[in-house]
Amino acid sequence: MSWVGTKHLSANFSISHAQLIDPSFLRMTGKWDMSWIVVKPSLANLKNIHLLCTTKYFTKGKHMEYFVSEDSIVRKIWGKADTILFIFAGAAAEFALNKAVDWLYFTGRLPADPLGRLFSTVEYSRQIIFSDQETALKAIDRINAIHKGVENSRAAQIPDWAYRDVLFLLIDLSIRSYELLERKLTQAEKGQVFMVFNRVGQRMGLAGLPKTYFEYLDMRDEHLQHNLVHGELTLDLYRQYKKHLGASRYAVLKQAQLLVVPPLVGRHLPLGKLPWLLPVIWTYKFLRMLKVETFLRNALLPLAYKAQIISMDNA
Repeated sequence: MSWVGTKHLSANFSISHAQLIDPSFLRMTGKWDMSWIVVKPSLANLKNIHLLCTTKYFTKGKHMEYFVSEDSIVRKIWGKADTILFIFAGAAAEFALNKAVDWLYFTGRLPADPLGRLFSTVEYSRQIIFSDQETALKAIDRINAIHKGVENSRAAQIPDWAYRDVLFLLIDLSIRSYELLERKLTQAEKGQVFMVFNRVGQRMGLAGLPKTYFEYLDMRDEHLQHNLVHGELTLDLYRQYKKHLGASRYAVLKQAQLLVVPPLVGRHLPLGKLPWLLPVIWTYKFLRMLKVETFLRNALLPLAYKAQIISMDNA
């Protein structure tokens, strides 16, 4: 059995030497499977021992430490396919405006397959959120390695602010999408979303990350003010969206973006003014109670992505 993380307990036990070597005694607490315990005696004698116990993360029903806690709001957000699709839509808008979008064009993958490229960003995020600690860190390291390869090919370096932009938009769109489709988040829940993606940035070795959610809000606003530009690549990317989605789904995409992107992003794009998708969202919330709400995801993406969409829905 392989273990990912550890959890530390400081406990005082007064036990005999005979009890110390008897695993059945160590299991008497019931909270922990104490047979997996590593005992470090301090000031030991045969009668009484003060123990610092380091146990593997083996509470009842839990066999590993996850990168994101199982009861975190982040798992609820990223465990719903429809919520993810609105994150996807918002990211499609903001990527098109980002001053560093030329990096996404460098490999040619984004204009050739914009939906697939955006799905890969979503899938990496989900892999991190729903994995154990070790697997999540490996996924982050793979992202770093991919980016380093692109940098080496171009003989240039992706600026840290561009990486921060992606993390910031994932935080913001996670919150906005969930609140649009589900309910308002508490300040503590928003802080959880921030902390998860900030930890991703820390693992990537990014400089200049915010230390608190409120510092993030200021930095997010500053990034939106300075790092968005509507240029030729924006126009080209939207042409590609329309080509790959078709006219009707392209219209739904722009409506989803109108509802979920920050106002500063919306002002840079011709998304329209009338949010006719909003009544559809209200209908969706009603149909969800009847378990027939899948029309929304089918309306936004082609059938070719049906399997990927279904696999996202694990909430």
